[in-house]
This record gives sequence, structure tokens and C-alpha cells, in this order.
Amino acid sequence: MSYSWLESANCLYSEYQRKLQMINCGRQTIVDPPDTNSLSDGFGAIHRMRLLKIAAGVLNQTPLDWMGNRANIVAAIEDARSQNVSLLCLPELCVTGYGCEDAFHSSGVHDTALEMLQSIVPETKGLIVSVGLPLAYAGGLFNVAALLVDGAIAGFVAKQHLAGDGIHYEPRWFKPWPAGIQGVTEVDGREYPIGDILFDVGRIRIGFEICEDAWVGTRPGGNLANKGTDIILNPSASHFAFGKHSVRQRFVLEGSRAFNVTYVYANLVGNESGRAIFDGDAMIASGGKMLAIGKRFSYRPVTLTTSIVNVDVTRMARVRTGSFEPEIDGDEEDVIDVEFAYPACRLEPAELRAESWMAGSNLKEEEFTRAVCLGLFDYMRKSHSRGFVVSLSGGCDSASVVALVATMLKLAENELGFDFLLARVGSFLSQTGGPANAKQLIRRLLTTVYQSTKNSGAITRNAAAEVAKAVNATHYEFDVDSIVSNYEKIVSEAIGEKLTWEKHDITLQNIQARVRSPGVWMLANLNNALLLSTSNRSEAAVGYATMDGDTSGGLSPIAGIDKAFLRKWLVWMEQQGPDGIGPIPELKLVNDQQPTAELRPPADRQTDEDDLMPYEVLDLIERLAIRDKMMPIEILDNVELAFHDKDRRQLGVWIVRFFRLWCRNQWKRERYAPSFHLDDENLDPKTWCRFPILSGGYEYEIQQMEAHLKLVSE
Repeated sequence: MSYSWLESANCLYSEYQRKLQMINCGRQTIVDPPDTNSLSDGFGAIHRMRLLKIAAGVLNQTPLDWMGNRANIVAAIEDARSQNVSLLCLPELCVTGYGCEDAFHSSGVHDTALEMLQSIVPETKGLIVSVGLPLAYAGGLFNVAALLVDGAIAGFVAKQHLAGDGIHYEPRWFKPWPAGIQGVTEVDGREYPIGDILFDVGRIRIGFEICEDAWVGTRPGGNLANKGTDIILNPSASHFAFGKHSVRQRFVLEGSRAFNVTYVYANLVGNESGRAIFDGDAMIASGGKMLAIGKRFSYRPVTLTTSIVNVDVTRMARVRTGSFEPEIDGDEEDVIDVEFAYPACRLEPAELRAESWMAGSNLKEEEFTRAVCLGLFDYMRKSHSRGFVVSLSGGCDSASVVALVATMLKLAENELGFDFLLARVGSFLSQTGGPANAKQLIRRLLTTVYQSTKNSGAITRNAAAEVAKAVNATHYEFDVDSIVSNYEKIVSEAIGEKLTWEKHDITLQNIQARVRSPGVWMLANLNNALLLSTSNRSEAAVGYATMDGDTSGGLSPIAGIDKAFLRKWLVWMEQQGPDGIGPIPELKLVNDQQPTAELRPPADRQTDEDDLMPYEVLDLIERLAIRDKMMPIEILDNVELAFHDKDRRQLGVWIVRFFRLWCRNQWKRERYAPSFHLDDENLDPKTWCRFPILSGGYEYEIQQMEAHLKLVSE
């Protein structure tokens, strides 16, 4: 009899979810929620369904910002309470911030984290809340999720698999917790369970996979499912990378299906600590169906993604699964029983709706724009900078940086509104004479300057002026030619020799780039603003930049992206632009040019690709050499397949040029301003790509490739 009723309830719930998805796909069907709190089995008995409202909380935290982080956590709890949420999952290490680096080695940080946790506990009356923090135990430090239930600590679940590759260095600070082990820890004189545990809260079982735990083949979810877990929480700090959303979506959906559970995934959002950007991915899935997906790249400090879930549906799905073998050993020391009374809950419309820009054909362009813009916004706020300064040359790279800053403010205003945007970017803007609208705001926050020498041309000057005007930046023009001439005169007199282009080419190019640095730094100092460097990843790979010149700046926002994509993106920005924002048509003045440093005399018709090689070739060589770790002779075969119209010996020349420039210029990459991590091809030696400053320069491998080329040509 009970099975018959549950089958009816499952069918009713599934049909309602199906109709809700029809609505979210744009169909105008009106659906009234069924009364699933009370259903008859046909024999007069009334049964209560296990319905509860759960939420994934997304927070914009800052390492060691104790009161700011606490305020966001409490705001999320209050928001959850106002929405009748019973269970709230907050991100990994949200009390301290994820990116504390070696500050995790401070006992004072551990003590303060516990102090903050204890101040948060009373705020959870009537709720179940997961909060992340570091916790010292048995001589080691562990990355834990504390489950707070109705104003009390229920226990601590410790992370079992640590992220130790790419930009992650968790094993430097934390220890992995061994599977199947439980312990007891003391906090302020009271004992609490810690380790590989799950919670039976009001007869609903809640378990954890903490971020990396879900990315490995031996994920804890399988063991949790065998113990009858109903809900798995995944508090994460998972950085943005192109295409990563779809990977997360797959393991959330598959986890909910394979384990027959409701799966809640909560992530950080924003530029938390400098280089990594978090996209705020939040998802709730149940029984292999996605119930809710949150907004990505939000400018808000706190957002909740909620859904009503039916625990009985996943329980009965597990009952019907022939391969499921429950763990029955009579020993449940790892199950922590906690009393909790869930409030009455009714089905309501779901939140499942994909953002329109995620379904378009320009997903990478959209993600790049939104990730870097959010990264810039938070970097400005958290560094207490009063805007940005850019040396705008009229070329691709600097125009891209300017377009990103302008788009950043448009995206933020669209989501927050002008008044909230002002409050987010800094109180100094609200002082007397502050900006009254978005155009005035960007004029205050973005300053550009075109710095000319006798080798500069009218085309780049005009392009710089028009792009600055289009985005409403404050724009200046400096003539630095006299400064260049003075340096040339001083050095020529000192060495007793006139400097010439025939003999001193690189020297004369570099001095032009370097004399542009002091003036633009002065503007940044005057405005208390952040100077943005404009180097891209392709240039970083081969050192095609002047140290203390065009590399000057406190942040290098496009150093994580290759030049070939950047040129494609800039055309997209000219013609289409991000969804809801639109294009900047004036970028055509930049896109119509061949990229040039414009440092040699105009008669030389200097271009970047003449100096280096075609950017598409350079970027492929870089990926094969640095990402895939291939040797020169292997790269030759692959590049020849991709560029079969190019002469084989010329391809060999370019490969040699790449390796020699790569090895020679590692010291430059060590000195670059911080950049944003956007994909697994990053060249930042401080987070992703380690390489010796001094090396043999691949000379033996280059000789092998050249001998092979000679043999083939003969």
C-alpha cells in the first residue's frame, strides 16, 4: 500500500518538474503546484512527502577579511531564512577565504576562524548551514566543512582529496583526511565529531564531497550512497576556466543519478585573491535531473540558488536500483544523529533557466569578457584603487584592455543598478561632486593616454582617441619624443658613439617604450588608480615586450590569453559584443590595422608578425611546447600538418625562434604583473607554468630538428 502511494507521488512530482521545464524553455503553459504535502493512498490514509527547500549560496569572499566574510555569510543565512530554506550550503573555506596562501600556517588565523565560526553559529537557528574553514587536528591542518544545525555545531567533515596541480597548492597547507576514519575535536571546551562522517538530521541523511572530492575517480559519494545518504553537499572553491561549467554540470548530474541523491553544488564568485576568478557556478540536481542553475559571474556579494526537493523520490529510486547494495554492518559510528524539525514546504516554480549568452555560438568570447570584467571589478575594489589607467597605443592589446574596463562597468550597472554600483566600487565616488550617471562614472574610473614619438602615426593616434571617446574615458595625449632624444643624446655622448638603427635597433626601440612608463605611472599616482599592463600571452611566451616599459603596471589582465584569440575577440566586440551590452563599433579603427609596436621609423613598416612569426603559428607552437611538453622535432611534424601551405624550413626557423626566445625570456615572465588565470595554457610561473630562469635553451633538441630538416631536404 505504501509503495503504491509513493509511486503515485513520484509520478506526480516528476510530471510537475517536466511541466516546469517546459515553462523555463519558453512555453507559456501555466502550472499549479500539486498538493504533495498531503496525498491519499486510496484507502483513506494520508501520507506526508519529504519535501524541503534547499539552497546553494554563492559568496564573494576575500582572504582574511574577517568581518566582510562574516557579513556575507550572515547575509546568506538571513536570505535563506526569508525564503523558507531549510538547508543552505556555502562555499569551501568561506570563513577565511580560499586564497589565504601561507597565512594558513598561522595559528592566529586558525584561532580567528574558530572565533568567527562561533559568532556565526547562533545565526543559524531554525536552519541547517554548511560553513567552510581550516581546522587544526592531531598536529595537522584540515580543510573542513562545519555543519551547523539550529544554532549549534553538529560536526566537521574533512576534505579527503586535495587539489595539488595547476594553480592549486592545497597539500602545502592541508592534510588529506583518510577515508573511513572518524575522530573527536575540541572547540571552546566542547567535543565534536570530525572526519569522514555523515549526518542524520531530522531523519534526512546529509553527506559531503568537498570540491576536489568530486573530481576524482574515488569520490566519496559512492560510500555515502551505500549508507543511505539523501543529500550530498559540495562546498567548492573552483576557479573559472573556459569550458569548466559543462564539466561541473556533468559530475553534479551524474552524482545525483548514480548515487540516487539530491546534489547541491555551491561555489565562490569574483576575484577572491588576485589571479583566480570564480564564476559562482551553483547547481542543484536530484536523481539525474537538474533542478536549478544559478547566475554566473554575478557582481553581487551574495546570491542564493534554491529548489524544492523530494527526498522520497531519490530514496525510492535507490530501492528500485538492482545494483544498489546498502552497507549493513550494524556499526554506524560515522553517522551523527541530530534532531531537527523541518518546516512545512510546498512545491513552487523551479529556477532552471540557462542564461541566454551561454547558449550562443560565441561562448568563449562571452566567458572571456565576463570573467575578466568581473576580475577587474573586484581587483579594483579589493585593492582600494580609484579606477584604472591605460597607456592606449591605438593597437589591439591596449584597446582590448580599455574595452574590458568599459564593459565591466556596463555589466555591473545592468545587474546592480547605478546606486548599488557606486556603493560597491568605493565611498570616495559618493563624495561631493561624485558621478551622477554611468557616463560620468566611467570618466572618473578610466583614464587613457596616447604617448607619441616621431615614429608614431596618425592612424594609431586617431584610433586611440576615437576608442577613448566611444567608451567615455578621460583621454590625454603626451609627446614623449623629446625625452627619447635626450636619452639618446646622453648615452651617445657618454659612449662616444652615435646610436643608429643599423647597429642599435633593439636599444632604440626599447627606450621609446620605457620613456612612456613614468608619465603613465604619474597619472595613476595622481588618481590613486591602478595602472594596467597591456601584454598578452603570446608576447609573454617570447618576451616580445619591454621590461619597465609596456610591461609596467600593477595588473596584466590579458596576459592569460593568446593574441590570435584576442584579435578574433576584438572583431566580435566591434560587431556584436556581449549579450545585453552590445558592440563598440569604433574598434574597427583598431581591427583594420596590422599589429605593430610602432617603434621603428615609419619607412620600415614594422609589424609584430614580421618581427616574430604569424600569431596563429606562434600560438600553436606555444601550446605544443609548453602545454603538451613536446620537443622541437615533434612540434615540426604537428605544425606542418596544421600549416601545410607553409614552407617546412620556414616552420623550422620559427620553431627555433620560439624556443630560443622562450628560454631567454623566462626572467621577464617572472616579473610580469599578476594576470588572470583563464585556461590550462597559462604561462604565469607563480601559479601554473614553472620553468628555470637559466637553462640549456633546448640547443641539443634544436640541433636534432635541424639535422632532420637537412636530411629531408637532401
